[in-house]
Amino acid sequence: VVGAEGAGVVEAVGDGVTDLIAGDRVAYAQSPNLGGYAEQNAVPARLLVPIPDGIGDRDAAAVMLQGMTAHYLVNDTFPLREGHVALVHAAAGGVGALLVQLAKAKGATVIATVGTDEKAQLARDAGADHVIVYAKSDFAEATREIVGEHAVDVAYDSVGKETWERSLSLLRPRGMLVVYGNSSGPVPPVEPQKLAGAGSIFFTRPTLVDYIRTREELLGRAHELFDAIRSGKLHVRVGATYPPADAAQA
Repeated sequence: VVGAEGAGVVEAVGDGVTDLIAGDRVAYAQSPNLGGYAEQNAVPARLLVPIPDGIGDRDAAAVMLQGMTAHYLVNDTFPLREGHVALVHAAAGGVGALLVQLAKAKGATVIATVGTDEKAQLARDAGADHVIVYAKSDFAEATREIVGEHAVDVAYDSVGKETWERSLSLLRPRGMLVVYGNSSGPVPPVEPQKLAGAGSIFFTRPTLVDYIRTREELLGRAHELFDAIRSGKLHVRVGATYPPADAAQA
């Protein structure tokens, strides 16, 4: 049964589980057992995050994977601060829109790329300072017009194959290229000398599981996201909801 994320109510706990009880509302991301599209699911207790009052199950489920990904990208992979310039690809997507909001909260200038005018408005609504539509202009040229040569501190790239080289070309010396997805295909092998020639660039391919390895880190990230949602500082956009019978369409 597919489904690696979810939210719901604990019906029973196994032996040795002391921090959760039946009736608790919980959410999870990347359950190794999958099963999220079933009526019931068995999830390791260490992966369950209690959902606080004021957060609905739907928003909790929506923010676990995408929200925590955005959280580690701006706080740990490349810790953003005021004055940084961040290039965010696919800025209207699930991770992208949250990433833009969290980057702006850090004081960064955000250059967002999107595929359509409709998505451009979503990126602006999320707080992007500049929005580039792929179909209308080359994002690298448009970015240089905004900030000049090699002036981007970090590029958050979830597109991969079609964008990574141009993202690399926009970075300042010792900037960072963060490829955290590959919607256009995987990035080919990268020669270290290419990174040296681009200005001693840092290149990383992170994944969420390595940023929630301890329960303390998992709960810390999730609770910071929940606090931001409850305070109105972070908006979670759910594009649609579907009954399980329409899972294939979704």
